Amino acid sequence: METPEHRAQSQEQLIGDLRLVIENAEELLKNTDHYSSALYQSARAKLALALEAANEELARFEDAQLERMMAATRAANERFRDRSGEDRILRAFH
Repeated sequence: METPEHRAQSQEQLIGDLRLVIENAEELLKNTDHYSSALYQSARAKLALALEAANEELARFEDAQLERMMAATRAANERFRDRSGEDRILRAFH
């Protein structure tokens, strides 16, 4: 059974993996810019489009992850009746 913690960990791993793929694709594009044949240029253009889509998807994942974290923080603040920033910080470190 998948728990919320396991799901969050899986999503974080997915985001990390996607970042790594994007970095590798960017490096590949940078290292192949001197190839001028039509075949290379076509492959590079396709990779650039896929890279753009991957960056957009990564941004959506990160936005969704941030929204979940903010919602969890708001819920915890309400549950524990944190009235001030100091209350929130002290609870976070206990």
